[in-house]
Amino acid sequence: MALSPLNQRRWRNFKRNRRAYWSLWIFAVLFGISLMAEFVAYDKPILVQYRGSYYTPIWTFYPETEFGGDFQTEAVYRDPEVQCLIATGGLDLCFDDPEGYIEDAEDGIIEGEPIQRGWTIWPLIPYSFDTAVDRPGAAPLPPNGENLLGTDGTKRDVLARVIHGFRLSIIFTLIVTGAASLIGIIAGAVQGFFGGKTDLIFQRIIEIWSSTPSLYVIIIMFAILGRSFWLLVILLVLFSWTSLVGVVRAEFLRARNLEYVRAARALGVSNMTIMFRHMLPNAMVATLTMLPFIVTGTISTLAILDFLGFGLPSSAPSLGELTLQAKQNLQAPWLAFTAFFTFAIMLSLLIFIFEGIRDAFDPRKTFT
Repeated sequence: MALSPLNQRRWRNFKRNRRAYWSLWIFAVLFGISLMAEFVAYDKPILVQYRGSYYTPIWTFYPETEFGGDFQTEAVYRDPEVQCLIATGGLDLCFDDPEGYIEDAEDGIIEGEPIQRGWTIWPLIPYSFDTAVDRPGAAPLPPNGENLLGTDGTKRDVLARVIHGFRLSIIFTLIVTGAASLIGIIAGAVQGFFGGKTDLIFQRIIEIWSSTPSLYVIIIMFAILGRSFWLLVILLVLFSWTSLVGVVRAEFLRARNLEYVRAARALGVSNMTIMFRHMLPNAMVATLTMLPFIVTGTISTLAILDFLGFGLPSSAPSLGELTLQAKQNLQAPWLAFTAFFTFAIMLSLLIFIFEGIRDAFDPRKTFT
């Protein structure tokens, strides 16, 4: 669908802001990689070929018996015996000397007999965010060729946790920011457009709600209901929507008596149409000015809650938990550097992008 002339001008303005434009591309690449985290960092193969059939373990549960094993539980694909069964087409001798028969399977013949040789395609990093790394030594382990960013205090691969944690943080932030912005824009538009008692009552409600200690409420709710992703989303939306109300309200109060609004009323245009079709676009610059603060504030709040132990469930790949690991393991500086640069790069890119969007919507801004 073709863009309108106004949106085409906004896109040109955004592209002329080189810092925002390249930040968008870099962020899109990083976020795209994190969206495909199972293909980049996971402890199961992407594709398995066994006896002429193809299997996708990253999406589907397969018992060990599917590959000639003895157990109905899910196949442990990193186990040498399972790897030998796949490589040799289910050879029974794999249980005696799996590593030796894996090497023999490369020739396609074992003990003079041809075999149905299979193969596996693994992700670039053969660890998920919760996979224990089988390396000698006390955790946390320093970076090496196998673990490019080392391991944390429980021998989990740090790079895998960063990739999965980046995706989780961005998706969490987009959900919270989108829902909170929608509620805040509607509330601010209603206040500013109608004014009077409506505005007065809403302002008192917001003052009371804003003074509620959100951290205590989150801790109490988690103690009662337990930690979960969606519960944290709901709680942060409930305490974040007020951020945009004041800005949108001020813009609607300023515009409610302008000529084009009066003309629309005189023509019988409905209040909803006037508010969200005619007045809201003029309030978008002020609204977008606040969005970077909401986005970065949401990411920071999530990291702080995870750092304090009141955020996402402990099984989640949390960047805040990585920061806590860095604090608890000062002898492992790679943890602190990884946490710092991850947050610095992520927040900087988002701020640059939203600054470009804000300036693109501002008719007074031009770029050469």
